Amino acid sequence: MKKTWIAMAAVAVLLLSACAQETDEAASPVPSGEDPCAVENLPVMEPGTLTIATDSPAYPPWFEENDPTNGQGYEGAVAYAVADALGFGPEEVKWVVEPFNKSYAPGSKDFDFDINQISITAKRANAVDFSDGYYDVNQALIALKTSPVAGATTIAELVDAKLGAQVGTTSLAYIQENIQPTQQPYVYDTTNDAKSALEAGQIDGIVVDLPTAFYITAVEIPKGKVVGQFPATGDPEQFGLLLEKDSPLLSCVNEAVAELKSNGTLAQIQQEWLADKVNAPVFS
Repeated sequence: MKKTWIAMAAVAVLLLSACAQETDEAASPVPSGEDPCAVENLPVMEPGTLTIATDSPAYPPWFEENDPTNGQGYEGAVAYAVADALGFGPEEVKWVVEPFNKSYAPGSKDFDFDINQISITAKRANAVDFSDGYYDVNQALIALKTSPVAGATTIAELVDAKLGAQVGTTSLAYIQENIQPTQQPYVYDTTNDAKSALEAGQIDGIVVDLPTAFYITAVEIPKGKVVGQFPATGDPEQFGLLLEKDSPLLSCVNEAVAELKSNGTLAQIQQEWLADKVNAPVFS
């Protein structure tokens, strides 16, 4: 009986040792000495493919022709530049649709990263990971040229205005936390709904990011104007690439973003797609 117990104990030790070895191998999928950010080692959803998400429709100046695959618009170009820095060619990029308000919800994701003017916030970072910022952004106010706030130059002049923004956005947060109007802000499911309310005269103005404000007033609401941009408060607001929480891809994506900053690629893309869309008076 004693020999039987000894034998059983020996088998148990061997099994535990094997399990520990398998756990170590699973925790360290990249062989020692190899570059974990080499394209063949990247922990992407589909081998040989980088899956990128954005919303639909995808608006200028961030994307062009509602087609992320053409690589045009600021974020379209940034997405392919990040892909290239990671080692993926254009033909190895796959696009999927992810609604803005769903992107930063907790849970697993069906993409490697999402690019959709998603501002980095501490609250969102509780549920998802963000890359380092790829664009510093200010919020701006759009109003019809006949609006009572069309000539405003100070935030104090906006306190009694009826202001709107898309739900879940930093634009809405800016209204609530910094403008603090006497009337509750009007909240819309999409920016399209906010624009419709503005055109119908239901609200005095809407808050969006500055490049989007220029596009809306130049193309979609020619009777509107960019009244002004709001000053940054604290650290600058930044857009980041969004990844699943605790994504093993994050460090490599950050390396790619850092490379694009250091070699001037991000600056070149911004000059091409946003240079004429970032100048507006600043509210005092």
